[in-house]
Amino acid sequence: MPDFYPPRQHALMVRSLQTIAPLVGRWRYRLRLSLTPGSLDRFREIAPHRILLLPNHPTNVDWLAMFLLSGQIREMFNYLAALERFQGRDRWWLQRVGAYSVRRGMGDRASLAQTMELLSQKKGRLVIFPEGGYSFQNDTVMPFRSGAMQLALRVLHKQSRDGAIAPPLYALPISLKYTYQGNMTPVIDQTLRRLEKALGLPRRTEDFYDRLIKVADRAMLSFEQDYGLLDKTSFLPWNERIQGIKTHVLESCEHTLGIVPAPTDPLRERVYRIQQKLADSATVASLTDSWGNDAIQTATARLLNFDAIYHGYVASDPTPERFLDTLTRLERALFGVDQPLPKGDRLVWLQIGEPVNLHDWGEAYQEARDRTTTHLTELMRQRVQDGLDEINRKLGFQARLAVPQKIPR
Repeated sequence: MPDFYPPRQHALMVRSLQTIAPLVGRWRYRLRLSLTPGSLDRFREIAPHRILLLPNHPTNVDWLAMFLLSGQIREMFNYLAALERFQGRDRWWLQRVGAYSVRRGMGDRASLAQTMELLSQKKGRLVIFPEGGYSFQNDTVMPFRSGAMQLALRVLHKQSRDGAIAPPLYALPISLKYTYQGNMTPVIDQTLRRLEKALGLPRRTEDFYDRLIKVADRAMLSFEQDYGLLDKTSFLPWNERIQGIKTHVLESCEHTLGIVPAPTDPLRERVYRIQQKLADSATVASLTDSWGNDAIQTATARLLNFDAIYHGYVASDPTPERFLDTLTRLERALFGVDQPLPKGDRLVWLQIGEPVNLHDWGEAYQEARDRTTTHLTELMRQRVQDGLDEINRKLGFQARLAVPQKIPR
């Protein structure tokens, strides 16, 4: 597989796909897009300029939500996507709609250069998911990786250094929130039954939350057994238990591959370094039986799957979406499902937040590059989170699952 796939955007093809995308979204992905009030106005205000679009990444169909947005506003976007997405038949059309690849976990010079070139264009529109991967969590935003903001500021700095007056470049926070349409109680019950059967658990209660806790506990026990942690973490409070498993698996993989641990780095950064090291055939040949290629591949998939999970996510706000967020994670881990099928018809609410003109931060960047980059990255993450919170307030969910929830007789 080549190291880099550039964008080969074809305008006529993009326009044609934008026309049929709403139908494909409903038929194949059971998804419709709804923009919140004021979102279009916020985009139109900055439309004459360059825009870096920064959405959260709760599902594996967020690319479709952004493509539906591009069709609704009659714009063409470029998209940064993981190199793995370009394997197989998807590669051809991904490049034609404007996507290009990045090797996560290492310096990808070709991808970095392509990103800076797109951000330098007079009316560039670039979509980057700064969480770096799916969170499978619909109401909270994971930490943003700083690369997108770093490159955007670097482009502005270079243009200013060359003596030109750098035109505006806006960072635009995008909040994506998915809601199921219709009664999801039977789907939740069916999913719980499937997991209970796989784990050998009898259904002794009709309380959905109680059943979810029992499934999650049995799944964690199986992970702890796999990694020899039964006597070290199984007695801890849930969140400490989850973190204990993550820490042990991360450090074991890093030690096996000779990677220096970086405890302050986000989990995903560490996992991507592990995966890149594992891609080296010489590394694979030197692995031991206990932590061989397959074992590390499975471990990293589990780490990414459970990156954002924490105890209390469902109990604090027991919506159908939160139940199914958690159940989907468990299905992915237990059944090896990478791209889960939709559980029902969904509406994706998209809110465009208040943009930030990065040109206004030029002086601050020259004085303190790292601090300014970190500040703006966190500012964008917080604005995306604020957008999710605002969507939830506006929706004012009326059809919540109460805790405990009984199966209708």
